[in-house]
Amino acid sequence: MRLNHMITAVDTHAGTPMRVITGGIVDVPGATIFEKMRWLQTEGDELRRRMLREPRGYPAMCCNLILPPCDPEADAGFIIMEQTEYPAMSGGNTIAVATVLLETGMLPMQEPLTELLLESPAGLIPIRAECAQGKVTQVTFQNVPAFAIHLDAEIKVPHLGEARVDVAWGGMFYVIAEADQFELELTAQNGAEIARIGEMLRAAASEQLSVVHPENPQFRNVSISLLSSPPTHPQAHLKNAVTMSTGVVDWGRPATWTGAIDRCPCGTGTCAKMAVLHARGELALDEDFRHEGILGTIFTGRLIGKTKVGAYEAVIPTIGGQAWITGFTNYVVDPTDPFPDGFTVGDLWA
Repeated sequence: MRLNHMITAVDTHAGTPMRVITGGIVDVPGATIFEKMRWLQTEGDELRRRMLREPRGYPAMCCNLILPPCDPEADAGFIIMEQTEYPAMSGGNTIAVATVLLETGMLPMQEPLTELLLESPAGLIPIRAECAQGKVTQVTFQNVPAFAIHLDAEIKVPHLGEARVDVAWGGMFYVIAEADQFELELTAQNGAEIARIGEMLRAAASEQLSVVHPENPQFRNVSISLLSSPPTHPQAHLKNAVTMSTGVVDWGRPATWTGAIDRCPCGTGTCAKMAVLHARGELALDEDFRHEGILGTIFTGRLIGKTKVGAYEAVIPTIGGQAWITGFTNYVVDPTDPFPDGFTVGDLWA
């Protein structure tokens, strides 16, 4: 049988399943990783759809494409793909990519510490990977500067009423709200309600609040939500549940956005939350901030400096966590397949 478009990928998870494409795509046009991301977004989006929709993917999955770096200082480049967007940065995906690069031997591993420089659409990301017996046991990276753009903003959310929210950049623009406003406990059992409220908050904030990155206006609008609560893990400072958009559905009724919960503690969300806490005087520089996810796992953040992004006071965050490889797969397209780029069905995607 003749098969087309064979793609080699390593499946991982840090909670959320994160696929890393390691072969089958030589390169894509563009002089920078950001330009390559934009090309995929406008000219090559079938790759994202094929890898993240059924039958190869599912709503909570993310995917990454490893590419040769454009910056001569970088060891590798990568582009992040999610269900509805191409984020500039993602913490869990960065941890997964670094783990795959080292554990598969694509880049040399040095024990007990390997230092890398990865090129993301948001810029260069320094990586420190702790390694033992051929395994990556912890990845800590310096993220792009994070900053709060709205604090204690009031928005009107259909079916929920008024909500008090913050908006901050941590590599994506997050709307952040305290879960107790909605009498909501952040547990896996409440996942459907968390996703419903998270998407309603994101849609309302995107409509009602002006949000534009001052240094790259192509990054605009709130694209993701974070609900915050006291921790349940004894070593965590706070708990969070991030809802990632999975698409818009319209079956002859008013269109509705749907979402899936990030199963990991969310690196860029942790950076956005730390920026808000620092702006309020609740988190100082050089203090560990342990952020618990919906599964009870923890990412550890730290603010290591201050800077400015446009007119905004910003902080320089680091994030540490671990990912695990779960499989190695070759994905193909049968030329007779009526759904080469995948499909979505309302039982899972609505």
